[in-house]
Amino acid sequence: MKYLIILVTLTATVSFSQEQDKKALLAAQKKANNYVYEGNTLINDKDFVSAEMEYRKAISETSNSVAGIYNLGNSYIKKGSFEEALYRLEQAAKTSTSKEEKHKAYHNIGNVLMQNKKCKEAVEAYKNALRNNPSDEETRYNLGLAKICAEQQKDQEDQNKDDKKDDQNKDKKDDKKDQDKKEGDDKKDQDKKDEGDKDKKEGDDKKDDKGNPKDDKKDQGKEGDEKEKQPQQPKPQPGQMSPQQVKNLLEAMNNQEQKVQEKINAEKQKGVKIKTEKDW
Repeated sequence: MKYLIILVTLTATVSFSQEQDKKALLAAQKKANNYVYEGNTLINDKDFVSAEMEYRKAISETSNSVAGIYNLGNSYIKKGSFEEALYRLEQAAKTSTSKEEKHKAYHNIGNVLMQNKKCKEAVEAYKNALRNNPSDEETRYNLGLAKICAEQQKDQEDQNKDDKKDDQNKDKKDDKKDQDKKEGDDKKDQDKKDEGDKDKKEGDDKKDDKGNPKDDKKDQGKEGDEKEKQPQQPKPQPGQMSPQQVKNLLEAMNNQEQKVQEKINAEKQKGVKIKTEKDW
């Protein structure tokens, strides 16, 4: 029995607490709606600053006040504050529970994205709006415009990529030309330097140790002196035999005389024959 009484007591307590929370929630919702109503009135009077304050009061009363969040986003659109408007409208799209509220939020998100030239993202926003309300012709029309804009942007991006690629290729060609020209200039400079070094070396070869030009005639005189030191053979006069010819002739005569003497000696050894004269 004790457990039963406790349970009954706890149930009664919980029920009382839930009732209190419900009443507080309804009161907060009522106050939030009043703030939204005041904000809408101020928007119609183009008092955007005051309207923004009323919508913020509505959100402070109940954080899931879709009307307050949505209308605050719309007030930013009218002020031209598109980044803040986009943030609040996306928040409203997530918070809202009805398709009609989601449709309106996504439709306005698409409008803000088109204002920011984000056509591809706007296409997706309008598609989400049509998913929640397929019969809205205004959303469908805006979707068509967003698609055309997205295609044009894509073509422009592709063209920019091609132009950038062409510029990069041109820069590479120009860099190669500059490199080739530099290498050619360096080669010419090196050739000139080598030629200058060669001429300088040849010039240095023609100088003595003191840096004075060498005397070629002096060198030629040296060669003449060396030739004079060598014994020269007398040149034969016309009609006369040269010393070598005389030497050869004497050697031949000596050889001939030697042969005659040898013959005479041989005959002496055999005996001398006397030749008789014939009588006439």
